[in-house]
Amino acid sequence: MTQVLVCGAAIVTLSMGIRHGFGLFLQPMTMDRGWSRETFAFALALQNLVWGFTGPLAGVWADRFGAWRVLIVGALLYAGGLVTMALASSGLGLSGSAGVLLGMAQAGTTYAVIYGVIARNVAPEKRSWAMGVTAAAGSFGQFLMVPVENGLIGSLGWETALVVLGCTALAIAPLALGLREPAHELQVTGAKQSVGAALREAFGDRSFRWLTAGYFVCGFQVVFIGVHMPSYLKDHGLSPDVASASLALIGLFNVFGTYAAGVLGQRLAKRHILAAIYLLRGLAITIFVLAPLTTASVYVFSAVIGLLWLSTVPPTNAIVAQVFGVQYMSMLGGFVFLSHQVGSFAGVWLGGRLYDASGSYDIVWWLAVLLGVLAALANLRVNEAPLGRVAAAQAA
Repeated sequence: MTQVLVCGAAIVTLSMGIRHGFGLFLQPMTMDRGWSRETFAFALALQNLVWGFTGPLAGVWADRFGAWRVLIVGALLYAGGLVTMALASSGLGLSGSAGVLLGMAQAGTTYAVIYGVIARNVAPEKRSWAMGVTAAAGSFGQFLMVPVENGLIGSLGWETALVVLGCTALAIAPLALGLREPAHELQVTGAKQSVGAALREAFGDRSFRWLTAGYFVCGFQVVFIGVHMPSYLKDHGLSPDVASASLALIGLFNVFGTYAAGVLGQRLAKRHILAAIYLLRGLAITIFVLAPLTTASVYVFSAVIGLLWLSTVPPTNAIVAQVFGVQYMSMLGGFVFLSHQVGSFAGVWLGGRLYDASGSYDIVWWLAVLLGVLAALANLRVNEAPLGRVAAAQAA
């Protein structure tokens, strides 16, 4: 178990950490290439969609043929995507590299694939905690890699920085060998289930649909805040340093929030944890929007929202494993995450669209609050009890 956790956490630290610094490349790339900001933003929006839609496919391959194989392919795609991003000379080239290649790479090197291995190799009573540890590692990657990438751009230039990051991403490949599972461990006790049967079972289950709907809101909220928060603060006269510090605080407190969610998932109903997270996000946003905007209020909000940032990840995935078993954990987790990515796209796009239409982010802030309440209600309807098939296999 220790080897799985260490290698899984290291992989997520790299894969999530590198992607969190992509925003730093916006200004130098667009200025050097003569592109509009929309060109860069579209490539990253496409990346989120490709990541979401290829996630279930990566999950199927990981569940059937071994996560380590998918991770190695993902590492090669990650390196190739970063290098070709540095060489891109047109908007189409940027969309193909930063959008398609890196979207596919992230589908094969992040949570859904890693959590499938954890679910099969960690005892059920420790599963939520183990997923919290891995999620916390991804959060630490965000906190660690952003200043590293900023330093690389400043000292080497953005093109060389991308090449260096591409070489760094290759480290995922040897780490993937630590997640190799014997062939018999990729199966489950009891009757073997086909992919089609697993999909029909999951999408026919009301709880799976409620859980998936709630995850859409998670993507909407966090990506809207992550992308548009700096502009919101600038519009209100705060310095860029405040915006940078706020993102760093979100990353730092995210480490504690995701770990705490994993620990609490061992003791409390996970649907209650998820409902509380969404309600607290809505409350935090409400206070932030209504209170006078100061440097202090930004930092307090960043710390609070950081605690709630990716704390949905461990309980959401733990519910999937608990209800449906571990045989197709990566695949089903990939479908739930697809909803998250569609929400991410909506949050980014609506943030810009409604700002252009109204000259303010207020509508989107209040929409994020309303969606948080709806997500809390959706998760309260989730039934965490294992399906009869899973319960029988566990008893056997």
